[in-house]
Amino acid sequence: MLYLILALFGCVSGVTTVLFGFGGGFVVVPVLYGVLTATHGAGDPIGQSAMHIAVATSTCVMIVNSIAATRKHRRAGNIVRAYVWPLAAFIAAGALLGAWAATRASGDLVRGAFIAYLGVTILDCLLRQGFLAQHDAQTPQPLGQGVVVGGGVAIGAIATFLGVGGSVMTVPLLRRRGLPMAKAAAMANPLTLPVAIVGTLAYMAAARGLPAALAPWIVGYVDLLAFAALALGSLAGIRLAAPLIPRIPDRLHARVYVLLLALVMLSMLLI
Repeated sequence: MLYLILALFGCVSGVTTVLFGFGGGFVVVPVLYGVLTATHGAGDPIGQSAMHIAVATSTCVMIVNSIAATRKHRRAGNIVRAYVWPLAAFIAAGALLGAWAATRASGDLVRGAFIAYLGVTILDCLLRQGFLAQHDAQTPQPLGQGVVVGGGVAIGAIATFLGVGGSVMTVPLLRRRGLPMAKAAAMANPLTLPVAIVGTLAYMAAARGLPAALAPWIVGYVDLLAFAALALGSLAGIRLAAPLIPRIPDRLHARVYVLLLALVMLSMLLI
């Protein structure tokens, strides 16, 4: 029953991945954190490491999600390579820093940072012009070198630390460069892949710092059973949601994006 629930939420993460570029982290982290804390006591090693396991497993699920969603968006013509490279390389470099920091931070710190960052992002989308609405005549602008280097490293570090894939930064960034919401969300998927790969390897390697394995099915901090259930559900969600990509009006797409961020933040505050 537990893994069926995870598969259902995995399906939700697949839908948000292909439509909003979330990569799955904003769904997977709160759900898995809640499941682990509910099923394991405070004195249990898994319960104590619940946030790290949730973040680590989320990065692993994001590998599957980002590849599958990128393929769907490429077929729909939403991937603009000029915005993907070299930004992806600097995101990968930042991901190394974020993974190193996350494996040394407490679970409470990671959870608090997750909530705080969501709050800042929501306010930024609501209060700063250029995200919720765009002028019809607005044309896409290229990314400057400073944004590519500094922004890429920052996106990689923060995304891997929080286990969220970077979409919460790349989507607003590309949106304010004049891209329609469908393309901004689409580009978040290939840009999530370096975060997902680096983060997963780092969390698996963290097993060397643990006195003993948390469980036979947990490698480092990556819960392989939860990953399997979530990934299978995600693939189904991506397949179901792909036909909706061109049908969502741009302004509605942006507003629903912010609403989903608010719902995730609320769920983390209530857990």
